[in-house]
Amino acid sequence: MPFFSQARTFDRLWSTISARVGEVFDNGKFSHGAQVAELERRLAEYTGAAHVVGVNSGTDALVLLLRALGLRPGDEVVVPGYSFVATATSVVLAGGTPVFADIDPDTYALDPAAVERVITPRTRFVMPAHLFCQMADMAALSGVAEHHGLILVEDSAEGIGMSQGGKHAGRHGAGGVLSFFPSKTLGALGDAGAVLTDDARVAELVAGLRHHGRFGRTLDHFPGISNETALVGTNSKMDDLQAAVLLAKLTALDQEITRRSVLAEAYRLGLSGIPGVVRLPKVVDAGSTGVYYVYLIEVEHRDELVAHLARNGIGTETYYPVPLHLQPCFAGLGHAPGDLPVAEAAAARAVALPLYPDLTLAQLDRVCSAVREFCSRRCG
Repeated sequence: MPFFSQARTFDRLWSTISARVGEVFDNGKFSHGAQVAELERRLAEYTGAAHVVGVNSGTDALVLLLRALGLRPGDEVVVPGYSFVATATSVVLAGGTPVFADIDPDTYALDPAAVERVITPRTRFVMPAHLFCQMADMAALSGVAEHHGLILVEDSAEGIGMSQGGKHAGRHGAGGVLSFFPSKTLGALGDAGAVLTDDARVAELVAGLRHHGRFGRTLDHFPGISNETALVGTNSKMDDLQAAVLLAKLTALDQEITRRSVLAEAYRLGLSGIPGVVRLPKVVDAGSTGVYYVYLIEVEHRDELVAHLARNGIGTETYYPVPLHLQPCFAGLGHAPGDLPVAEAAAARAVALPLYPDLTLAQLDRVCSAVREFCSRRCG
């Protein structure tokens, strides 16, 4: 059984997807066209954001958002030590310096108290990442940012459908992002992403930066390629084929989120009380809406369990075996093991089990049985 598959989803939605793709060919504009414009409108309705700007990846969304918010060379951005590497490399690519803070052990998101400890006179941004099934504590982080005069940005790449205090992920600060990488809760056929913001000026800047710094009418407009170049931008336009797939899949998103919750509850029941299973996920804030993008557990002898599951034909994903502050690309920042103990403990023990709408309960029971077999023999 693979860690992720959407074969049945595509079979089920194929008539809608093929009709959307046909519209792309009929329109004759395959990038930055009508399907992208419609997707931006539909995502704005879904998230409540005043502005959504489609780009070609979640990583580019972070880079362009930080640039649009005025990140300057040397500006420090506080990020979690435990996240996908793009959370931190996007800061570097935008011209800033990442500063790593430890995480909350339950949410895997930035610990507000840890953020307070790493703020310096050069700090201008705080950028939490919403991981796995829930958002960071945005009320507390907003308070920290306001107290220190910092700009709050959300790496909400995994956050579609998540909300806190009635507000969708990506809308609690100056802006946020979405990733539509194929394995995401709403996934395309390849890379795609979006910026969410309620600030019209930020949205305008991102829209220009994604199209080589050109402003004016560019979306679904061939002559826009000749517009005057006002800023040094990049080519981060979204392909219409990806937008077409996302528009088709958006019609089933809420049902798929519900299915993910059903599977997560089945995992909770199937894995509770097993020796060696250190931590199961839980949504900490009862007033928030969680979405199970990934079902992450912490276990003793993690790498041995991964090998055991692989021998039984079960795919897994290790999130994340090396915390960000110890990644080779950030060696120049001078961190050492022990600097962020909570992040390092998670990196040593965390593993994600298969969880996606196409997964059957019979397959899930097989995963639980394999975990139980391993732990009874190795940890009992």
